[in-house]
Amino acid sequence: MKTERQSKLLEIIYQNDIETQSELLEKLNQCGFHATQATVSRDIKELRLIKIPNGKDKYKYAAESVPEDENRSHSYLFTTAVTSIDYSHSLVVIKTKGGMAQAVCAALDSTNRPGVMGTIAGDDTIFVATRSDSASAGLAADLKKLMSAKA
Repeated sequence: MKTERQSKLLEIIYQNDIETQSELLEKLNQCGFHATQATVSRDIKELRLIKIPNGKDKYKYAAESVPEDENRSHSYLFTTAVTSIDYSHSLVVIKTKGGMAQAVCAALDSTNRPGVMGTIAGDDTIFVATRSDSASAGLAADLKKLMSAKA
C-alpha cells in the first residue's frame, strides 16, 4: 500500500501544482488513498520532495533535482553511451554500447530518482524496476531527454 500511495503521490505532484501537504492529502484521498497528514509528511521526506517556485509567486512540491555539475556529467555519459530507452509497465530497459551498462547504471543509481525500486546492469543492458507504469513512463521520458541533450 505504501508503494502504491507514494507512486500516486509522485503522479499527483507531476500533474498538479501542489502547494501544501493538505492539498496533497486531499488529492490522495480523492484517489482512494486514505492517509493522514503525518503519513503524507513521512512520504514527502522519504521521497525527498522539495518545494520550487511555480512561476506564479507561489511554491509547489517537486522531486529533488540533481546538482548541475552532476547532471552535466550524466548527460555526457547518456549521450555517448546509451543507444535506446524503452519501457513496459513497471520496467524500463536501457540499451548501451558494449561494456557501458555498469557506468550508466551507477550514474542512474546516484541520482536517487523517485519511483525507482532498483536496477540491474549487464554488459550492454540495464533493467530498472519502478513502482508503477507512470513512474516508468516518466523515467523513460526524462532519460530520453538526457540522452538527446548536448553535453
